[in-house]
Amino acid sequence: MSGSIADAISFFRLSCGRWRSQRSSHHLLHRRAEAGGSFIEVVELETADPRLEAIAVLHGQDPAGLVGGCRVRWSGSMAWDKAGEAHEGESVFGLIPTDERGRRGLLLRDRGYAETAPVAGHFAMDDRDGLLLTTSYETMNSLERFSFAGPDVRLRTSTVEGLSNTASFCVETRIGDGAASAAVAGADATETPASPETACLSALGW
Repeated sequence: MSGSIADAISFFRLSCGRWRSQRSSHHLLHRRAEAGGSFIEVVELETADPRLEAIAVLHGQDPAGLVGGCRVRWSGSMAWDKAGEAHEGESVFGLIPTDERGRRGLLLRDRGYAETAPVAGHFAMDDRDGLLLTTSYETMNSLERFSFAGPDVRLRTSTVEGLSNTASFCVETRIGDGAASAAVAGADATETPASPETACLSALGW
């Protein structure tokens, strides 16, 4: 992917659209790997969206510090799921930078992925324009890194440490009319996510 990504909100805007994720998770305790995939939809929210303002207030932050955010929906299943078990949900999150360049700051969520309570994490852009997300929950800590291999291919690595220790690698490909789908991702935001064509997985959402 040519060019640089100026700040974290630009990274999220590039992530808007519909994605299909193929993932391999390694469960360190069981010494086994689990494969699957998921369907993910990311829609940008304007800075003044009342959902973002509500999240800032919920976490005791000034809504004036928001630079934007997204709504994320996911639908998936994992290879080890029991019959009828699935992983799906929706989350809204907002970004509040803590540096002048907008490359570091707070990521506020109305619900977490590893745990469903509201949670505040941290984001940071590294020197290769990868996006690092760190989140501390009551029983575990997660570290994720997102990067673009091209306009329509995103890579994600994640580790979760706590009651269960896992390491995962995902390849996510954009669904639809290529890069243009990012610009129109919000056009039919009320549409229900389709079921994945493959066995899916993404307990951490997007």
